[in-house]
Amino acid sequence: MAVFQWGVVICASLVAARGDLRERRIPNALTFPLLAVGLIWATWIGGLPGLAESAGACVLLALPYVLMFMFAGGGAGDAKLMGAIGAWLGLRQGAVVFVCVAAAGVVLAIAKAIEQKQLKSVLTSILVSIYTFMLLIIGRRTPQLATERQDKDMSGNKLDIPYGIAIFAGVCVTGAIVWLWGVEWLW
Repeated sequence: MAVFQWGVVICASLVAARGDLRERRIPNALTFPLLAVGLIWATWIGGLPGLAESAGACVLLALPYVLMFMFAGGGAGDAKLMGAIGAWLGLRQGAVVFVCVAAAGVVLAIAKAIEQKQLKSVLTSILVSIYTFMLLIIGRRTPQLATERQDKDMSGNKLDIPYGIAIFAGVCVTGAIVWLWGVEWLW
């Protein structure tokens, strides 16, 4: 049954990556049914505890991307796709996917920054974002929504990355780890 789950997640993330690359969006027509069927699947396989784990994984995987959407201007489709993936894979597998997707995103961003000769500004932005986030956590700064900041942005040098590609790569790497090395604890 886990093969079916991974097949669904890999195929869905491939479709999302293709759409994100071509149209710069991940459609709701993909993410909402994927989420709904993932929750139904988890309930069918694991009953109410399965549904609870699936919903928890959905929130856990989507939350960082929702925050990025709100405060850094990322895509909402990324958040919905990651939530749907969490609903299908549960907490343990979802956590590993999250780490692999984040690593793939960093590699993709660095490659894109090098290609566009913006590595220094991207690394500076990352450090400023981390510092700002830390100030937010300790309560020394109030959050500012991305739409408010866009008006004040004078640089105009935005590094535009189709993050659906990073999601697909992270899902594939995690799937390969599970399949090739038979990592039992992920099941």
